[in-house]
Amino acid sequence: MFKGIREDIQSVFRRDPAARNAFEVLTCYPGLHAVWLHRLAHALWMRNWKWLARMVSNVGRWLTGIEIHPGAKIGRRFFIDHGMGIVIGETAEVGDDVTLYQGVTLGGTSWNKGKRHPTLEDGVVVGAGAKVLGPFTVGAGAKIGSNAVVTKAVPAGATAVGIPGRIIVKTTEEQEAKRQALAERFGFDAYGMSEDMPDPVARSIGQILDHLEAVEERLEDMCSAMQQLGSDYQGKKLPELPDAAFPCSEKVDKNPSVDDLVEERAEDK
Repeated sequence: MFKGIREDIQSVFRRDPAARNAFEVLTCYPGLHAVWLHRLAHALWMRNWKWLARMVSNVGRWLTGIEIHPGAKIGRRFFIDHGMGIVIGETAEVGDDVTLYQGVTLGGTSWNKGKRHPTLEDGVVVGAGAKVLGPFTVGAGAKIGSNAVVTKAVPAGATAVGIPGRIIVKTTEEQEAKRQALAERFGFDAYGMSEDMPDPVARSIGQILDHLEAVEERLEDMCSAMQQLGSDYQGKKLPELPDAAFPCSEKVDKNPSVDDLVEERAEDK
């Protein structure tokens, strides 16, 4: 028992830089209090003392603002940061070294008996306000962004964001360099935002550039095959794309001089 308490306190120091000393963690962290009360409630639940287990869980909810059903299975070194508004359902399963932030719901989408809440494997991190709903698995080491609504399985090590939850796929450095080179040929920068940001427009442009690259490679292969078959076809150089075709790519002077403004107004008249 005391070994588990010591382990929980040490896990706080590893994941919360605001923690200063063991006494402060022991007395002022409601997330820890909720976990310890849940362990008592879960032990009562497993011994078929259902009402008493629910009562202990309810007391924990009053004291901490965190509601964990006594039937939920919680692993070691489970850390709840801040914690207010967290709800964990009866058939939820949480692995070791999992971290939840405030406002997280591990809920269900069905009124049927049986497994209806998610399973979080080891090392999962769920951001503030996220909702993980349904009887699926979030793989080990996965991350769920703040305010995401996840209703499908998340692979191990992946990151899910948005409503509904979408998996962020990291691009390799080689793929990023190819996209940037292709974008420069068209006279615009498709990556004003970092690829780490889940921006749907930037992602769509990136996929279009990947498609254009694949089309160009296929055309080059076709031309080579035709020449090997004895065709007198000679590949012609594609025409250059003039800057005028992309007026949105032209740089605009954000700080025009007074003379420029006067001259522009006179032309308008």
